Amino acid sequence: MWSSLYPPMNWDAYKAQWPHAAHSQFVSTPGLRWHVQVMGQGPVMLLLHGTGASTHTWRRMLPVLAQQFTVVCPDLPGHAFTTPHQSLSLSLPNMSGFVDQLLHALHLKPSVVVGHSAGAALGAHWVLQHSRAVAHTALVALNPAWLALPGLAYWLFPPAAKLMALNPASGFLTSKFWATPEKVERLIASTGSRLSAQDLSYYGSLLASSTHINGVLSMMSSWNVQALEERLQQLKGPVLMCIGSNDQTVSPSQAHQTALLLPHAQTHFFEGLGHLAHEEDPQQTCEVMLTWLATTQRTKTGRSE
Repeated sequence: MWSSLYPPMNWDAYKAQWPHAAHSQFVSTPGLRWHVQVMGQGPVMLLLHGTGASTHTWRRMLPVLAQQFTVVCPDLPGHAFTTPHQSLSLSLPNMSGFVDQLLHALHLKPSVVVGHSAGAALGAHWVLQHSRAVAHTALVALNPAWLALPGLAYWLFPPAAKLMALNPASGFLTSKFWATPEKVERLIASTGSRLSAQDLSYYGSLLASSTHINGVLSMMSSWNVQALEERLQQLKGPVLMCIGSNDQTVSPSQAHQTALLLPHAQTHFFEGLGHLAHEEDPQQTCEVMLTWLATTQRTKTGRSE
């Protein structure tokens, strides 16, 4: 509704310092202008960041994954350098459709989808709704936000986000609140993760952007995973869940609940890491993912391990 008040972050002001800027491109789809990074060659792997992040979250994983895959990672609508949608809400079904339009524009068909937190919910929805090969598309979920928030959080969180999103000044006011390194560090620490000063600087740039904050609030206010939770059992392809044991944002206990819905899924725990485990230890994350993907490929082609 207020998207015209929030133009995307100025790429020219940041491209000199943004990770892998040489691989960035801008792609237009109905109602959106995407910032997306594409690197590597081989089967297509789609990377979807979580709420409040951007392509930077994959910065140390991209070169490793690009050795075996054509890796595609967009900034989600309203986040970082991708515009807010001109008319439609950032609900899960809409976002899934937006991503599908982007993939069509790029002429790419992912065989692997990797999502972090809310990006894992978006990835699962895309696989269920838009993948032409649901039974064969591999899904890697990093600290996935697949289940509704428990208790009071479920009832209070979405309405609070909606109230903030309805106020056209919310993005400006919230970005001013977070625009100090100390507050950025405290916010990231509250997720159970510890990041370097360089890592924190990217989040600092995002949190200082009223447009990015407005995109986060718009996404939060429109998000509802209840319908997805009811459809998780329809995921017939290979699924890997990677969980930080110290995640303070999405409780690791939710992985056990999800495992009951997806008995064929495999789960890997990163001991001592938090919600941003893939940024804390990108090497281990890549190793776990690539080993698992190699195993699923051997299983799929009928070769023994």
